Amino acid sequence: MGHTLAAKLIEEHLVEGEMKPGGDIGIRIDQTLTQDATGTMVYLAFEALDLPRAQTELSVSYVDHNIIQTDYKNADDHRFLQSAASKYGALLSPPGNGVSHHVHRQRFGIPGKSLLGSDSHTTTGGCLGMLAIGAGGLDVALAMAGKPFHLTMPRIWGIYCTGELKPWVSGKDVILELLRRFSVKGGVGRIIEFYGPGVESLDMSARATIANMGVDIGATALVFPSDRITRQYLEMQGRGEAWRERTADGDASYDEITELDLGSIEPLVACPFNPDNVVPASQLGDVELSQVIVGSSTNGSYRDIMIAAQIVDGKQAAPSLSFDVNPGSRQVIENMDRMGGMLKLVHAGARVHQAGCLGCIGMGQVPATGTNSLRTFPRNFKGRSGLKEDRVYLCSPETAAVSAIQGRITDPRTFGDCPEVPYPEAYTYNQQWFVEPAPSSAEVEIQRGPNIQPMPLFERLPEDVAGEILLKAEDNTSTDTILPGGNRILPLRSNIPAISEYAFEVLDEGFPAKAKQKGGGIIVGGENYGQGSSREHAALAPRYLGVRAKLAKSFARIHKANLINYGILPLELADGQDYDRLQPGQQVELPGVRQAILEGKERTPARIDSREIELRIDLTSREREILAAGGAINWTRAAMHSETSRESR
Repeated sequence: MGHTLAAKLIEEHLVEGEMKPGGDIGIRIDQTLTQDATGTMVYLAFEALDLPRAQTELSVSYVDHNIIQTDYKNADDHRFLQSAASKYGALLSPPGNGVSHHVHRQRFGIPGKSLLGSDSHTTTGGCLGMLAIGAGGLDVALAMAGKPFHLTMPRIWGIYCTGELKPWVSGKDVILELLRRFSVKGGVGRIIEFYGPGVESLDMSARATIANMGVDIGATALVFPSDRITRQYLEMQGRGEAWRERTADGDASYDEITELDLGSIEPLVACPFNPDNVVPASQLGDVELSQVIVGSSTNGSYRDIMIAAQIVDGKQAAPSLSFDVNPGSRQVIENMDRMGGMLKLVHAGARVHQAGCLGCIGMGQVPATGTNSLRTFPRNFKGRSGLKEDRVYLCSPETAAVSAIQGRITDPRTFGDCPEVPYPEAYTYNQQWFVEPAPSSAEVEIQRGPNIQPMPLFERLPEDVAGEILLKAEDNTSTDTILPGGNRILPLRSNIPAISEYAFEVLDEGFPAKAKQKGGGIIVGGENYGQGSSREHAALAPRYLGVRAKLAKSFARIHKANLINYGILPLELADGQDYDRLQPGQQVELPGVRQAILEGKERTPARIDSREIELRIDLTSREREILAAGGAINWTRAAMHSETSRESR
């Protein structure tokens, strides 16, 4: 029996463990990327661990999130990141270059390589046939130091594609269709692999959009073959030499298969407040809009911006709304302008912004109170836009552009013939947009502003854990709910004491004060707790406030890893009905939990007031050691000290 492409990529990078679904494996990482909202913590962790220069083939530090400078904090972070990248051997992509996921596939992605990023949408790299995974900052810091990245061996879910997309339908509609069918939890514990005759009809823009939102369906990674489309794309980028064919074997065996007729997909829209709340655009014609935004890591490619420009050419955006365009990269802006797209957008009334994440992370572009916003973004969790009571819908560039003209959500198929996108023979770019690291770290001094605070260090796990239930969260609680983004809070990412004051403010504005008053405590969560972004601050801030355990029906992959890395126990309710019985204010005791962790037990008791329930411990032996040590920094330091001691004997 042949191998899937995903299995081949894992096998080629496997350094620890066996490729048995559910087992712990460690893989070698070839490339890393960081972005500024999480990157400062990566380099602070690198520093706290006293690690050498990056040992990867390539590490790139992108500045794409915190690019609105309302005071000194973001600018200070950028100077810190530039000096840290220079000292530790990483390439810097400065503000204005664009969103990491666009820039990385344009300039650095290579089929067959592994990529680990401190951004959940690092899965975008799968469009090139890479094994691309999002992770917390500590895991990325360790990968930069040459350490393996550990994960649970995923199942391989094959999406067998037939047919072709019809006019007015694009990659965003494909991933929305999968979210409609399978929910934000559908890909948990899986790598999704697209294959079949229909794949060749999907251009690189469609592949990148689908791979980008692989994490939003819960997948560890999403991979496409590296084929003729990939080669053509890399040649247009002036990087044809980087191409190599990477495909599954003809008789590859998948753990599960879903057949997808691309020709059956219609324009779709995700309604508030989750990416899987999907309905046909044709059913939303009564939704009036105050804002339409085209762009983001999901739909900011040259093709996506240009199709919007072609649609609005000679027309005018509705006067009732703000029509915003966020190109994915400086290269997209340059080539879109060269091919006439800029004039068409500006003439139609669009506000064309600098290349960056912007409104997708709540960094500006906050919608008006009580109105609807239509965006080509990947997420629409409540409050993520920067407005607590927002109503954000997600769609394709085609649906967005037509709706911007009409002033309400509109099925683009009602707009006549879909225009063609003109492409240049080759994309223009400037490699001097990037800043090379210093030849030696000794000659670089790290630049720190007053907002940049050292990485907090925590004590080891005690024998027993006890505390009050401080808060109870619902199913699919996102990291945006645990620790919001936006222009108010994102600039504090380098200052854990300060950013911790905003933990859980969406659910309980008094949470930080309560946690400090009670000396910490316990959090209860539902299914898929911690879905969404890779922000480790959603683990680090509660840990700083004294939270030592989270009890949930289930955890999202990246957030669970981040909890472990910072010494918070991620314990699952053995009986899901116990979720209804647990309430804020109850006292929880976890007697002998350290011993249970270290002895490899799969269950541990919890006393809730006068009752007792069982909690499931779903952890690898390595994760148990990390938790017992009080987190990954303590564990790694101890391991490095042990190695040094052995070498000195």
